[in-house]
Amino acid sequence: MLDECETWAVIGLHDPRRTAYSIAELLQRKGKRIVPIHPLCGPGCEPVLGEPGYARLADVPFPVDVVDVFRRSSAAGEFADQAVQVGARGVWFQLGVIDEDAFRRTVAAGTPMVMDTCPAIEYRRRS
Repeated sequence: MLDECETWAVIGLHDPRRTAYSIAELLQRKGKRIVPIHPLCGPGCEPVLGEPGYARLADVPFPVDVVDVFRRSSAAGEFADQAVQVGARGVWFQLGVIDEDAFRRTVAAGTPMVMDTCPAIEYRRRS
């Protein structure tokens, strides 16, 4: 996903003080397009890191390659399901985000998924 996927929807991206923000910045530095998704913003989400925000994955008017989930484990599975519904090429559950049932559903639907890790960690391992 880090090599082949260019457009990353980041679930929970809105607050510059949160980890989702710094990871989205890293993804941008690596040449990725980020798409802020903040389920609580309602219509007219504010832009984040120069990109327009959306309340739902289904609202994004272009294809998304990876759905990167920064939500509690208990709430993360619905975003994996939405990723499959919109045809995302992959799902990434961040460090500490674990939902084995969502993993099984997502992979069974033919969508690759990683769980309980972070792009920053994976990029460092490659250096």
